[in-house]
Amino acid sequence: MRQFSSMFNGLARSIRGKNSGNGDGKEAVEAMAKDAKKNDLILRSSGSVNVDGSNNLASVFSKRGRKGVNQDCAIVWEEFGCQADMLFCGIFDGHGPWGHFVAKKVRESMPSSLLCNWQETLAQASLDPEIDLESDKKHQRFHIWKHSYLRTCAAVDHELEQHRKIDSFYSGTTALTIVRQDDLIYVANIGDSRAVLATTSDDGNLVPVQLTVDFKPNLPQEAQRIVQCKGRVFCLHDEPGVHRVWLPDEESPGLAMSRAFGDYCIKDYGLISVPDVTQRHITCRDQFVVLATDGVWDVVSNQEAVQIVSSTPDKQKAAKQLVEYAVRAWKKKRKDIAMDDISAICLFFHSSPLS
Repeated sequence: MRQFSSMFNGLARSIRGKNSGNGDGKEAVEAMAKDAKKNDLILRSSGSVNVDGSNNLASVFSKRGRKGVNQDCAIVWEEFGCQADMLFCGIFDGHGPWGHFVAKKVRESMPSSLLCNWQETLAQASLDPEIDLESDKKHQRFHIWKHSYLRTCAAVDHELEQHRKIDSFYSGTTALTIVRQDDLIYVANIGDSRAVLATTSDDGNLVPVQLTVDFKPNLPQEAQRIVQCKGRVFCLHDEPGVHRVWLPDEESPGLAMSRAFGDYCIKDYGLISVPDVTQRHITCRDQFVVLATDGVWDVVSNQEAVQIVSSTPDKQKAAKQLVEYAVRAWKKKRKDIAMDDISAICLFFHSSPLS
């Protein structure tokens, strides 16, 4: 239990240092976020993060489509929770009239809420005599992160519903996030953004491994839930193959994903904000992971994405290269469809000197 105890004690010291004895955990985490931003450990725009001594290098890029304001946004937070071996990154794809506000609000709320829930869950587990954190460390860590994510997403969605200045009744956002802790990554997905890992096969080739499910309404388990809740799933005549979620008696709102924050008009009819949480052990074969909104995956295959990122000499520009490739692909493959917002994060696991 020594490693978990030292981890918890280190986090506790950070919390106490930020608290100064008169604040709660939430205030302490917010103070951590401010310090991280001041020290250039948080990136919320296109650019890159490469902290001295870190094994991570993150490249971020976003481009507005032709549907109006850019409703995509992203975040990378190095030394997440004042932990040298932790990183948080997330990409969010808003939709609806208030979608850009919803996406930015979730980006703002989710990391801090997750950190609060993680510290609480870790503290409870470390004090529970029936839980042996060291007996199956990998399993226990995953259980703690999954529990923290489930609590976080429920809280963020509830907070969003109560927000007085953001109307999310007909607007919402997807959320795809990763926490890297040492040689493990925890992936939590709500919606139809996608995470793809680039790993080296036995024959030495770089191959893609899709880490997430695109939560589209026509997936059997998603469609079953929606129909059981009296929602409907069907395609419009002029959009064959594009399944959407509809209210029982109205052709509204027509969401192209089955999980999202917000969209309270249809939350009683099968749409949920419950994340699918998975973990992956990172080895020397794993090179990087790409997190991207559906604006990328609608026109770029997993293999193409891996090839583009791996062939970019300057890792800092990897996300930009991928997004610009997707823009060209939209113009070739979907000439008659307004280009979606296109955003990507490329997270390299084994940081090396920049080109």
